[in-house]
Amino acid sequence: MRKLFTLHLLTNQKINSFQPMRRQQVELMIESLKNEARDRIVVDLSAKVASLNADLALLMMFRKRYTDKDLDNRGFKAVLQEVVHLAATPNLGDFFPFLGVIDLQGLTRRLKDLSKVFDEFLEKIIDDCAESNDQKQSKDFVGTMLDIMQSGEAEFQFDRSNIKAILFTMIVAAIDTSGTTIDWIITELLRHPHVMKKLQKELEQVVGLERMVKESDLENLKYLEMVVKEGMRLHSVVPLSQREAMEDCVVDGFPIRKGSRVIINNYAIQRDPNVWPEPERFVGSSIDVRGRNFQLLPFSAGRRSCPAVQLGIVVIRLVVAQLVHCFDWELPNDMQPCDLDLDDHFGVVTSREKHLMVIPSYRINE
Repeated sequence: MRKLFTLHLLTNQKINSFQPMRRQQVELMIESLKNEARDRIVVDLSAKVASLNADLALLMMFRKRYTDKDLDNRGFKAVLQEVVHLAATPNLGDFFPFLGVIDLQGLTRRLKDLSKVFDEFLEKIIDDCAESNDQKQSKDFVGTMLDIMQSGEAEFQFDRSNIKAILFTMIVAAIDTSGTTIDWIITELLRHPHVMKKLQKELEQVVGLERMVKESDLENLKYLEMVVKEGMRLHSVVPLSQREAMEDCVVDGFPIRKGSRVIINNYAIQRDPNVWPEPERFVGSSIDVRGRNFQLLPFSAGRRSCPAVQLGIVVIRLVVAQLVHCFDWELPNDMQPCDLDLDDHFGVVTSREKHLMVIPSYRINE
């Protein structure tokens, strides 16, 4: 399944093919913020970024933006948030297997109900794509997977249930993670105005104040790369990763039995002062976020690492660069940077407890 992901769905060619769509959606968000900046309106930036990220994910998968009501009467985002919440809820059945049959917490029942909702939604999407005669449709993820299913290229039994499982995984994994990372990075930039100014200066030198940031600019924005790494280090969106021992082994003197579940605390590793002693930690450093350096694991590592790491990095860097370059940001009600709330919201993805509220001021000379 992972090989199918990397060879067909998340290649550089496929990611680059969605570049015009990413540019259009980001420009729409910037235009919306620009209008609100004229009236000095307090903006819920967390909601803006989350909405953008959801639109980007759905357009890449389906080449269509779905409204809240397309999924269920409760709304698309509400249903998705319920899935994420239930998936993170401690289940007594995991610790006492005989209680799993009883389902005392009602988790199994609620998840089955949500499964039916998503199953009907994804069936409709696959049907719409299969019936479409538009040749461009094959460029999206659904069309690509239908081509694979019909060609028999997969090395295993690949049918509609596999397509639905992949789509569901991508929806859950894509919509929250990148948006939450961007939210935390902007929060940290607001808490450290000198870093914000330094990043804006780099953007002025590389891009200029006459236009917005293009994806082709990103490789020349070295300080932006360091800012993004530091944001990921401080706020691990997925703070815990899990593995299962495939055989008896010894790790750092500790015997691990086959079948043991090993939980890795990424949050603790990435904030360990013995590993991260310096203030500007990435200046002249070769530490990367792709799982090759175990001090920093925002996308995990090994065969179980996130297959969409390249796409995630592009989206995060582009949106952060655009927000910082196009706007100056002010906190409402005379709030000081040191007063910003950094409380986490517990879940599969560790987001801000309270949304980030800010006042934008447009700074591009167009």
